[in-house]
Amino acid sequence: MALSPTTDTKHLVVQAYEGHASFSCSKCSAVIVGLFPSFRSGIYLMQSATNVKLGRKEERSLLTGVHTVADVYCLGCNDRLGWFYHKASDHSQKYKEGKYLLEREKLIKENNWVLDDPPAP
Repeated sequence: MALSPTTDTKHLVVQAYEGHASFSCSKCSAVIVGLFPSFRSGIYLMQSATNVKLGRKEERSLLTGVHTVADVYCLGCNDRLGWFYHKASDHSQKYKEGKYLLEREKLIKENNWVLDDPPAP
């Protein structure tokens, strides 16, 4: 079954990572990821994502070169969260292939985040 960005998919949302640190959609609170991602300049680069669907694959000129990407949408509310890297044309960007780039302002941190202990006096 093909899922377009406008398809109503709220019934497909699953609860995952309960009791563990996670990121959720800032609009509808659907859990998106349960692993700590790498972070750079307002974006998260993630190995996997839950409760998302991909848009149409397309060539896109980004700051780091031309990439084959697909927009990533939340299953719960159809909000665009970022994009998925299918292919990078530049060799230095190949590490992004098969990963999700999700925008920081589209996600909220949930439960069990542990901060480093403060330094001893």
